[in-house]
Amino acid sequence: MTVITKAKESVGQFSHVKPGDTPYRPDGLREFFLYPDLGIAKATNGKVIAHLVKANLPPTDGTGWHHHVCDFQIVIMMKGWAKFMYEDKVTLVEAGDCVHQRPGMKHYLFDYSPDMEYLEVVGPADFGTVEAEGPCAIPPSTPWK
Repeated sequence: MTVITKAKESVGQFSHVKPGDTPYRPDGLREFFLYPDLGIAKATNGKVIAHLVKANLPPTDGTGWHHHVCDFQIVIMMKGWAKFMYEDKVTLVEAGDCVHQRPGMKHYLFDYSPDMEYLEVVGPADFGTVEAEGPCAIPPSTPWK
């Protein structure tokens, strides 16, 4: 019985959020993106957070070089595209692609399409973001029309 109780506690709560249940808001990690609250951090007792991230403003300076203090992180591109620097390599992430970023990996999102939307899943929910020294220069972004 003890094992079953612990398993239920670690899983968290059932959660079901439909489009429109929670609005896209500009007060997430980056001011040039929009984020709805999917309720995953609460449902998992802080073990995981899931962000839907949508382009809101054209790319100018990007995210800057940084890494995350986390145990797990994936990005699944839902629409459009984004260009990341993963350490010293340009990586084009397009709709349908899935990227696993290992913990502590230096990266920089510097360019994205106006219709870009991605799902990001990170554990734990209260992961940290640390600015980092970049290993190389960043290519220019593509102006929106």
